[in-house]
Amino acid sequence: MSPVSDVVVLGSGFAGLWAALGAARRLDELGVAPGEVNITVISSQPYHNIRVRNYEADLTACRIALRDVLDPVGVEHVAAEVTAIDPVSRTVSTTLGTRGYDRLVVALGSRVVKPDVPGLGEFGFDVDTYDAAQRLQRHLQEVAGGPHTVAAATVIVVGAGLTGIETACELPARLAFGDIAPRVVLVDRNEQVGSDMGVSARPVIEAALAANGVQTRLGVGVAAIGADGVTLSTGERLAASTVVWCAGMRANPRTADLGVQCDGLGRVAVDDYLRVIDVPGVFAAGDVAAARMDDEHLSVMSCQHGRPMGRFAGYNVISDLLGAPMLPLRIPWYVTVLDLGPAGAVYTEGWDRQVVASGAEAKATKRTINGSRIYPPLNGSRDEILAAAAPALQSRP
Repeated sequence: MSPVSDVVVLGSGFAGLWAALGAARRLDELGVAPGEVNITVISSQPYHNIRVRNYEADLTACRIALRDVLDPVGVEHVAAEVTAIDPVSRTVSTTLGTRGYDRLVVALGSRVVKPDVPGLGEFGFDVDTYDAAQRLQRHLQEVAGGPHTVAAATVIVVGAGLTGIETACELPARLAFGDIAPRVVLVDRNEQVGSDMGVSARPVIEAALAANGVQTRLGVGVAAIGADGVTLSTGERLAASTVVWCAGMRANPRTADLGVQCDGLGRVAVDDYLRVIDVPGVFAAGDVAAARMDDEHLSVMSCQHGRPMGRFAGYNVISDLLGAPMLPLRIPWYVTVLDLGPAGAVYTEGWDRQVVASGAEAKATKRTINGSRIYPPLNGSRDEILAAAAPALQSRP
């Protein structure tokens, strides 16, 4: 090990932020003197975004300045795009140059899949990022200020998974036209909405969509998108000034640079310590990593898994660097809390998604999660930030 070692974390989402904070905590715990190990986060913007809230109308609290969280614990941030990873030379190339590392944590997250649908790039919107969600907000305001037509009052949401459902349930209240009733249509190739939510939750979701006035077109795809509507694979034409694409996610493509096989979502396999299998010196966490949560199930692309994966990856990357004991990560429970807009929410437990609460009760839990549970301390307290980065599992919400 060189006199000064460099630990580099790629990404500042749920996994990346908590990996950096977990690494800083482990250095403190081991009594490592300042300057002996540098921790650097590289991400495209100087913010941590509460991505899971991008479907909401008010994004005020969804962007956190990284300096407010990283500076108090001595972590550097570099605002740059990662353009390549070379695990042989142990370097990372960015739009600001090349940087070496002694240990690397890849936590670059995922992105919405944009297939080659005519018109999607030109006319489609999404809520995948804070900037994209803001772009959608501005568009809706512009449409509301223009001619009040049926198309203007209509939004097509493509993808009836969790993000699509949450987005669709929020949108009717954001389409304020007065003289024309808002129309939100949820489109999916599957025959059911929320196919990943299982049988138990489906009636709750279907009832909520109906209560919110959301229509569905199921078992169909989108053939083309224009400025004034969508053509479905059946040939049906839906007039709409707004199309929001929420269909499918895939890991950041930089995982291919690691030279190992990726799964169908573009993720790399990691062991119980979050080390990328067969890539020395590299850890991965969050949406780019396929980690065992138990003997039967792999991690899913969610902040529920990304945050603890980040904390454990941060703890272990420092432990590995300094020859200290590492901690295995297993999460023996799984919950899903799906926001259903004015109709409340649905709370499920277990990998088979058994409903344990719905309506107002589940909505209160969802608000706690979105409003506080998934946030880092924002008061600048070094001690509180390091305490929050402990490699421990939170109790169920």
